[in-house]
Amino acid sequence: MAEAHQAVGFQFTVTPDGIDLHLSREVLKHIYLSGVTSWIKRAIRFKNGILTGVYPASPSSWLIAVIAIMSTMYARIDPSLGMIDTIKRTLPVRFSPLSSDYMTVQTQTVLSAILFATGLWLSLILMLRYILKALLSYHAWIFESHGKMSFCTKLWLYLESVRPLLDDEQYNQMEVVANDFKRDEAPKLQKYLILKSWWATNYVSDWWEEYIYLRGRSPIMVNSNFYAMDLLYVIPTHRQAARAGNVVHAMLQYRRKLERGEHAPLRALGVVPMCSYQMERMFNTTRIPGIETDFVQHLSDRKHLVVYHKGRFFKVWLYYGGRHLWPSELETQFQRILDDTTEPQPGELKLAALTAGNRVPWARSRLKYFSQGVNKASLEAIETSAFFLTLDDEAHGYDPDKLRSLDLYAKSLLHGKCYDRWFDKSFTLIAYKNGKLGVNAEHSWADAPIVGHMWEYVLATDCFHLGYTEEGHCKGDINKGLPPTAKLQWDIPLECQEVIEDSYMVAKEIADDVDFHGCLFDEFGKGLIKKSRTSPDAFIQLALQLAQFRDKGEFCLTYEASMTRMFREGRTETVRSCTIESTAFVRAMQDKNTKSAQRLDLFRKAADKHQNMYRLAMTGSGIDRHLFCLYIMSKYLNIDSPFLKQVLSEPWRLSTSQTPQQQLNMVDINKFPRYVGAGGGFGPVADDGYGVSYIIVGENLITFHISSKFSSPETDSYRFGQNIRQAMLDIRALFDQNDKKEM
Repeated sequence: MAEAHQAVGFQFTVTPDGIDLHLSREVLKHIYLSGVTSWIKRAIRFKNGILTGVYPASPSSWLIAVIAIMSTMYARIDPSLGMIDTIKRTLPVRFSPLSSDYMTVQTQTVLSAILFATGLWLSLILMLRYILKALLSYHAWIFESHGKMSFCTKLWLYLESVRPLLDDEQYNQMEVVANDFKRDEAPKLQKYLILKSWWATNYVSDWWEEYIYLRGRSPIMVNSNFYAMDLLYVIPTHRQAARAGNVVHAMLQYRRKLERGEHAPLRALGVVPMCSYQMERMFNTTRIPGIETDFVQHLSDRKHLVVYHKGRFFKVWLYYGGRHLWPSELETQFQRILDDTTEPQPGELKLAALTAGNRVPWARSRLKYFSQGVNKASLEAIETSAFFLTLDDEAHGYDPDKLRSLDLYAKSLLHGKCYDRWFDKSFTLIAYKNGKLGVNAEHSWADAPIVGHMWEYVLATDCFHLGYTEEGHCKGDINKGLPPTAKLQWDIPLECQEVIEDSYMVAKEIADDVDFHGCLFDEFGKGLIKKSRTSPDAFIQLALQLAQFRDKGEFCLTYEASMTRMFREGRTETVRSCTIESTAFVRAMQDKNTKSAQRLDLFRKAADKHQNMYRLAMTGSGIDRHLFCLYIMSKYLNIDSPFLKQVLSEPWRLSTSQTPQQQLNMVDINKFPRYVGAGGGFGPVADDGYGVSYIIVGENLITFHISSKFSSPETDSYRFGQNIRQAMLDIRALFDQNDKKEM
């Protein structure tokens, strides 16, 4: 009971002699230190606010400007061309109407000079900002010829992208519909969209978040959330609590740097800084369910996390004495949870299945059963936590000696048991009992590269900065005086338990249908591809087109995600990888009569086309987000558009994405080749299609994460993985044959 007494700041008893007051110095000390920490954070935010407010200048430059103007005044030179005298004449002679004190002429002159210098300084800041904005808006450096793309050009690009998928009759019909749209509905919709672009920070992102993510009423597990894996080959420690302790502490370090604005901005192709807006909602963020639409709740600072283990929820404080808990202290807290043998309360075991099922039952249950009492308090603890941690009772990870180990690892991260991840949190950290880790991330608040940036920092900090003892424990002393973890309390009625079970069954059906295959391609990698003077991404995308055709005997609409973060609050744009050039290359590869030189020539043309399409998407000249916004605008204006309906209903049977690698360069993977990440993945987008995520790891490894559905007779993730492998080797053979001829 000693810890319970420490948790009370003061106690008092009423006696015949009066009130006997007892203060706990230990608790008051923590309250004082907590307050000091809070004020330090406010001071740092205030300082950062000033620094960003005067960027690209600095506060000290104001002093330089004032001194420079004052110096010229004393030298009897007026750089203001009479403006200082004008300011002096407008100044009040008295300090205030009620004051009898008068300003001297010298005081008026000095004050006028300071005001002029300040105005000049602010004008220079605005001018520099405008110049900087103009420079960063210039995208022609990415490719040789590029200009602002008109709507007509985007419409033509759309028709070009669907040409290889349609026969002549279908294409002619689509061309007629597109031209009708261009003539009738498009001008009005475009004018309103231009008006929105003048008013909004980004004319796409708010609608994209709302209509693509938050208004969806189907389960977000598998359908929306994505995952990130641990290091592929290395497990720094097999102690579950220790690994979780180090990683949670590293995440707190990352959050502190984020709050202080200390992370260097990422740069597109190492040149232009990209928008970091999405990072703001990485921590302290939860997707809250609603009847018609969800919303994202983001809080400024949270000092606890919630841990799930074997059906129980625990609240763990992250601060002690005004500081972050050290890794060894976190390990102690997590080990206490692992050693806890209490049983889950009725309805608690599968409670998180509510976040995995359909959104409407979850929203209604939240209002009915979690709006008061202990249920409200416990749910609030989860939703206001910094993030969510699952201490999993299973062991996962890549093991070359175990068949399908990577497949099972991915499925566990993507959906788990359907009730042991809180899918609404910005991310759930998953720590397996063998020391392996992973992350399941909610998608509405940010895209995968944002989570990847944090994850790269955390893994590097865990292994190369924090480290472990020889026994595998976290470094540092063990603090036995830590307050105990608090087990969350629930009072879940039978009616709510039935809703939980229904949500679980919906989620389990989705999870059981996920056919996943992890493919490690180590025959060659980025190094050899670059020697062939080809973009690695274009190489892989063309291999995917070849694999798709061999798998199904036809081409399909292909989605590749490209970032648009060179624009403020930018998110993604679509690169339509199935082009006229790529289909010509694939047909040549399947035609035995086509010579290798001709195939190679068609490959280069297709690769160049893909690179150009990718650059267009990066620089805001893609077509899909624009058409999406025109469609939303048509709904607001009650304009029926057959063309936009057709565009937005087309299924993406091959959805692809590249996971960025080495965003921070904290680890030299040439020196430490085994400390490489395995990337991450997502669920299938179409019922009869594939989802493919790939990461180019170092110079000699490419990892593919392939998902599809068992219920589709047309797909098989393992088969598609083998087709990708063979396609990669066949394309390489073209270059090998060409090299032999040149020799």
